[in-house]
Amino acid sequence: MAATAAVAIHQFAECITCHAWSPDQSMIAFCPNNNEVHIYKFFTDKWEKLHVLSKHDQIVSGIDWSRSSNKIVTVSHDRNSYVWTQDGSDWVPTLVILKLNRAALCVQWSPKENKFAVGSGAKSVCVCYYEQENNWWISKVIRKRHESSVTSITWHPNNVYLATASTDGKCRVFSTFIKGVDKRGSQSSTSTDPKFGEQIAQLDLSSTWAFGVRWSPSGKTLAYAGHNSMIYFVDEVESAPAAQNLTLRDLPLRDVLFVSERMVIGVGFDCNPMIFAADETGLWSFVRFLDERKATPSTSKASQLSEALGKLYGQSKQGTSDTVEPSKPRGGAHENCITCIVPLTKGRDGTIKRFSTSGLDGKIVVWDLENHVAIAK
Repeated sequence: MAATAAVAIHQFAECITCHAWSPDQSMIAFCPNNNEVHIYKFFTDKWEKLHVLSKHDQIVSGIDWSRSSNKIVTVSHDRNSYVWTQDGSDWVPTLVILKLNRAALCVQWSPKENKFAVGSGAKSVCVCYYEQENNWWISKVIRKRHESSVTSITWHPNNVYLATASTDGKCRVFSTFIKGVDKRGSQSSTSTDPKFGEQIAQLDLSSTWAFGVRWSPSGKTLAYAGHNSMIYFVDEVESAPAAQNLTLRDLPLRDVLFVSERMVIGVGFDCNPMIFAADETGLWSFVRFLDERKATPSTSKASQLSEALGKLYGQSKQGTSDTVEPSKPRGGAHENCITCIVPLTKGRDGTIKRFSTSGLDGKIVVWDLENHVAIAK
């Protein structure tokens, strides 16, 4: 059997909500499905816990670790956000006032790291920036556009446009231009910058919840997943959107990642990263699962169905004729839904060679693409 693309599998907890890596990738921060953030560092042959960040009162739903400024931002169901700055051997938190009346669900630093955005269950997005005069982080809120919770956010490379995915099934693109923070003419395609909160585009492609929105490296293509086992690719979002809907034969995705301009990795309820690629004409298609599949297609399908019915009716699998292990329908590195995918190593050509995933099985898996996949550029 060929070697698997999973080069490292770490069992950190029973369940992991989200994770992020330090700039040099020597440390990892994750939430073990509670109100804490654990920071581990790798020493010689094992991981050791260095810090526990415990200012939040409820589950931490989002973590992002900035690459140049070495700051950690966390958000939680307690409606708060903290920016953590390393001071010697300690991490010092600074509270960010989000003005939310519902849970904060996701967070991401902007490319220039002078802002970060927070998606929430309050049908709104907070864009936060540092105010030097008062030495604090303040937020501006994009309201009245979303009809439901904002599940995912992603920054355009221009540091101004922000795309969101929501449980109202829509993907939207907003301007986050803030006077005094962003420079005029940030967008190459327009001569004037749209005002803060102005909607650039609204994509009504999905009839179900939408997750995992991401821009391609150039910002030309936008991809996001629907809970109806579909993935959507949209080109030229700002000027003349051209969309492709790709229906999956397998379970829904929860997050996606562009590893190059023409290749995407999708992760979700199949517990196994899926590879999508675009041909020379720009037509996207599913390529294959990244991890090894030990089950044959027929038994794998039967396993999925019987396991799903067992969960639905609270029954065990005893007495069924299916012999495939129910907890590993794919037989791969993850044993439960993958909820988070994070890029790691980039090649000289800008393509992502390695990435990590975490999920409800409490594992963080590092995947190597370089020796297993021909990355379409």
